[in-house]
Amino acid sequence: MRTSTDTDDLARVGPGTVMGNLMRQYWLPAIMSRELAADGAPMRLMLLGEKLIAFRDSQGRVGVMDHRCPHRCASMFLGRNEESGIRCIYHGWKFDVEGNCIDMPSVPPEQDFKDKVKAKAYRVREANGLIWVYMGDREQLPELPMIEPSLVPGDELDISMVLRDCNFVQSLEGDIDTAHFGFLHAGNLDPENVPSGHPLDHTATERAPRYHVRETDWGTSYGAFRNAGEGKTYWRFANFMFPFWTQTPQGEFDKNVHARAWVPLDDTHTMMVFLRWRSDMPNLRQRPLKDGSFLGGSLKAAEYQPISTEWLGRWRLKANESNDWTLDREAQQNNSIYSGIENIHLQDQAVTESMGGITDHDFEHLGPSDQMIARTRRRLLKAARALAEKKTVPPGVDNPEVFLKSRSGYFVVDEGIDWLQAYEDQVDKAVRPAQKAALAPSAVSSSATAMRAETVDAGAK
Repeated sequence: MRTSTDTDDLARVGPGTVMGNLMRQYWLPAIMSRELAADGAPMRLMLLGEKLIAFRDSQGRVGVMDHRCPHRCASMFLGRNEESGIRCIYHGWKFDVEGNCIDMPSVPPEQDFKDKVKAKAYRVREANGLIWVYMGDREQLPELPMIEPSLVPGDELDISMVLRDCNFVQSLEGDIDTAHFGFLHAGNLDPENVPSGHPLDHTATERAPRYHVRETDWGTSYGAFRNAGEGKTYWRFANFMFPFWTQTPQGEFDKNVHARAWVPLDDTHTMMVFLRWRSDMPNLRQRPLKDGSFLGGSLKAAEYQPISTEWLGRWRLKANESNDWTLDREAQQNNSIYSGIENIHLQDQAVTESMGGITDHDFEHLGPSDQMIARTRRRLLKAARALAEKKTVPPGVDNPEVFLKSRSGYFVVDEGIDWLQAYEDQVDKAVRPAQKAALAPSAVSSSATAMRAETVDAGAK
């Protein structure tokens, strides 16, 4: 990527843009079910540069539509959510969840024309604690993507969200960049302080992993490897899945059922949606070192600001550029925390937001450890341009089951085994908590799930 056109095509997501059109082919995980109450206040919702509102009607159905009333463009955010529809407070026109005008009380009955007025509304589905929005123009809707954790029943699934102040590509790139882990997150790690068998055992002794990278049916994948001694190799696999999903390697491969969606709200703001199956696999940050300390400082999770009704008022962290992401220079200087920023997720948030809303790719100098970054950018651009120029359907839209082939995590195997064979062998052994749900009609049924509203611990790469 060496032109401003490449950068614009990659990062811009508004209506009519190359990447925006790609995004509109997919279902977008946009809201947690818990965020909308029946007949409750409508929510301002920004998606792909469009200002929308979301509401749940008296029957529990969710509507997502342009925030402007089709009458005189007053914001429907001010509207009354009542009796199976939302009513504009300006002249009382009322719309159902599909955008149909169902009441026009300011117009004399003999002049009523509500059957000719429709709000711009998008199709919605709700499944396992998530509300999905489809913003494309297909008459025949694609199926929801079979992202493995999204198919796990709600009572077995953790869902959290975090807003990030930069475009979706640089947001997700941290998840597919394993080389930074040994520095940003573990730069102060003393190999002598790492217990044998700890997930960081090999990272602490070899900070520069070697890579294999490939294009896959679902997107891109890497296998990073290190010498584990005694004729063994330590592998870390991670994935990018179209159009904005990632899977990180921070967990045992067989149980690491999770995914992150980096949903573009606009060109310079992204909502991370983190889905994780509740297994008995401990989080990396919960595994103590020999001295009893934990990676990234204490186990305290990053804190949220209060939810507001602003366009970008949901799931914002208290730590941000205005307070230097709570960077502690003393901790940085005495090497108790390499970055000086406590909490692994917040460390990622700080470095990616520090690049600006849209990073200047012409200023970069990519190296061997950036192969996955370069391949993923190229894969996204090729798919977006193929759609624009040839109407080629992007990966996973018409074959959502392809995402079930994707799994990430770490493992140790005998050296000399081909990297793709090593991956396939581990996939065959993997626990599949969602396999039954993925094949059942109830996989897209609505079910609420318990969600954390005050703190976030989004894991690591």
